[in-house]
Amino acid sequence: MSKAKFGFRGPFAEQLAFFRQKVNLDSQRWDDLWREEHDRAFIVAGAQGADLLADLNAAVTKAIEQGTGLEQFRRDFAAIVQKHGWTGWTGEGSKAGFAWRTKVIYQTNMATSYAAGRYKQLTDPEFLKLRPYWRYVHNDSVLHPRPLHQHWGNIRLTLRWDHPFWDTHFPPNGWGCMCHVTAVAGPLEGDATEPPEGWDQRNEQGRLPGIDSGFDYTPGKSVVEELRAIVDGKVSTLPEPLGQDIENLALKVLADTPVVATPEADRSVVEAAVSATLTAADFPDFVKGLGKGERPIAFVPPDIQGILDAQSNVLLLSHATAVKQYREHSDISVEDYARVQSMLDHGELRQDRDLHLGVIEDQGKWFYAVIKATKTGKSVYLQSLRRTNESDIAAIRARSQLVRSAK
Repeated sequence: MSKAKFGFRGPFAEQLAFFRQKVNLDSQRWDDLWREEHDRAFIVAGAQGADLLADLNAAVTKAIEQGTGLEQFRRDFAAIVQKHGWTGWTGEGSKAGFAWRTKVIYQTNMATSYAAGRYKQLTDPEFLKLRPYWRYVHNDSVLHPRPLHQHWGNIRLTLRWDHPFWDTHFPPNGWGCMCHVTAVAGPLEGDATEPPEGWDQRNEQGRLPGIDSGFDYTPGKSVVEELRAIVDGKVSTLPEPLGQDIENLALKVLADTPVVATPEADRSVVEAAVSATLTAADFPDFVKGLGKGERPIAFVPPDIQGILDAQSNVLLLSHATAVKQYREHSDISVEDYARVQSMLDHGELRQDRDLHLGVIEDQGKWFYAVIKATKTGKSVYLQSLRRTNESDIAAIRARSQLVRSAK
């Protein structure tokens, strides 16, 4: 997908997860569902029947997951219409009508799913500690910009994430809108820190200034808040071990990041998942703390599994650790995370309260990692990874026990 043309970055886990949880529903008109109701259901105005909707849903999912673009979606749409003999849909009968209808379906689903995924990322509690303000960004590639959207971008409108403005003005704010929100630590000099006067005054039709009918809501917010409300309401009333298990599960669901975590998984299966993580388009952002959930970054060899008494053979990097890593060791790169597998396979193992791994490189550069299993042994996490030196390694050796020499 071209960001310049459509205003979207590459697909990411939260975006895809938001779209996949939708239920297909028959409809007559686009407004058969209203505002937040679109968070839970997939409709295409006039489309009825389980098979037709399933194929249309699959075409949009393909566009999100594979980034195939508008023209491929148009080809898929045409094939689906012909396969099901669907007639009477708005836009049928002319090239211009077909182009308009397919663009509306494609852009609306791409924009709202992207926004929902971003909302999920931006409202992560750990991330909010670092960047609690959101700035409105107008996409200047739009051929016919809306004056108010352009104005909000020009004044660099920057508000706290919980300002009421975002409840109704989190983009997209209309058909074809390609604006977005970016998270920042705080306003810069010259940023507008209050929305323009009258931003919340509705007209006789109930519409807000600059917002198309039905777009005055935050895509994905209702989905995230439903689960968070369950977590907040239930966990505190349960015995601590059970409450913690439920909270951990809920956080995984909120993150919705696919993770290989079966103890029996063959090494090749784990390594395939790790390779997909390390080469994913969004992994450089994830290691900077701009993501959610957890990612598999290495296979845990059997000898280390035994030392840790771990059930899982997958080493995970969590969002919280990524945030801490980038704050304290911003020089660690994606390539350095890829080095962890070599450390696990060949590095010198030393243990005190945690399992410490150190490995020396050909150029005389040292890396030091700490990994740890959860109390239940069901998961293994990287706790830190840093570049170091021979003097520091000597100090580590002095206070730890040798478990395995470097291979």
